[in-house]
Amino acid sequence: MKRNRKDKDFVKKPYFKGGHKAMDAFLKKHKKYPQEALEKGIEGSVQIRYTISHEGKVIGTKVIAGIGYGCDAEAERIVRLLVFEVSKTHKLRVQFQKTIRVHFKLAQHRKQESHIIQYKLGSDKQEKGPEEEKSNKSYHYQIRW
Repeated sequence: MKRNRKDKDFVKKPYFKGGHKAMDAFLKKHKKYPQEALEKGIEGSVQIRYTISHEGKVIGTKVIAGIGYGCDAEAERIVRLLVFEVSKTHKLRVQFQKTIRVHFKLAQHRKQESHIIQYKLGSDKQEKGPEEEKSNKSYHYQIRW
């Protein structure tokens, strides 16, 4: 008697709808850089182990490797917002554990809040003859910090 196998795994793992790219986009969208970490110039990654219920909700988080200054709490907060797709197989209520790294980089945050000073050298308001208009040179500088 031959067995007809439809699925490779007896219990299927939960997955985030849209894959890893969608999860990264979700985390970036909801992440708020902690004020204390901004003031101290703290960067790094927080590694979190989280538990997914049989309904696909994150029911528990634990910081495995943190950087402090409010980043650990923020990473836990946004991981708790994740919702996974879980297939209902064999009426089992299985909990899954996964690990994720949440990255905090100041360069990405500063691009949003950068200060720009623009300088323009040269004058456009002076009256010039036809020969001087051809050699009109002005320079523009931008300073960002």
